[in-house]
Amino acid sequence: MSDALPICPECSGEHTYEMGALLVCPMCGHEWVADEAAADAAEPGPRVITDAVGNVLADGDTVTVIKDLKVKGSSTVIKVGTKVRGIRLIDGVGDHDIDCKVDGIGPTQLKSSVVKKA
Repeated sequence: MSDALPICPECSGEHTYEMGALLVCPMCGHEWVADEAAADAAEPGPRVITDAVGNVLADGDTVTVIKDLKVKGSSTVIKVGTKVRGIRLIDGVGDHDIDCKVDGIGPTQLKSSVVKKA
């Protein structure tokens, strides 16, 4: 890359530095992709999350679990057919994109590929 790094698009700070494939601003903490084409591909627009059968999910929906799920760090299982009410869509760890509270289990995150809109 050239010696002159671009300024921060958030705060216009001049002290940006490279961290792997990203550029980082130490003033505001903003990170962005150095390549313009990669930046456009990284942010295609609003993310649409669908369930296992293709229905679009939204915050507050009620979903049904379609397969038994082992709860990590516990011997409990979320059974098939368990209804989960009032989901929130998030960018969670890995593929987990649903934040919810399951009765008898507590707060947890689920993958949209293991639920069906009720």
